[in-house]
Amino acid sequence: MQLLPISKLALAAGVNVETIRFYQRRGLLAEPDKPPRGIRRYDRADVARVLFIKAAQRIGFTLDEVAQLLQLDDGTRCSEARTSPSASSPMSAGGWATCSVSSPNWHSSSTAAPRGGAS
Repeated sequence: MQLLPISKLALAAGVNVETIRFYQRRGLLAEPDKPPRGIRRYDRADVARVLFIKAAQRIGFTLDEVAQLLQLDDGTRCSEARTSPSASSPMSAGGWATCSVSSPNWHSSSTAAPRGGAS
């Protein structure tokens, strides 16, 4: 598995380096340990996580809501996620087929309506 410096992570995810740092400050993306005299390296799971964050934002989730979604990544709160969102949340459209960010189906919904939109 190839590890990526922050600039390559940003390029692979289609964002800039400052976006990666912002997500780290918000707690949406972990900051890897920095080896002595080295640079931090990110893996493909980090790329997938950033892509997930951007996709969730595009369909209307706030970053606070994205943070809640990312807490579901371990799969232990899926039933809670299906029943707890408010009616105005894009998640209430019922389009999230799986709770895992690392799943290839994390973007499986084509029915989720943006906030304020009709389904």
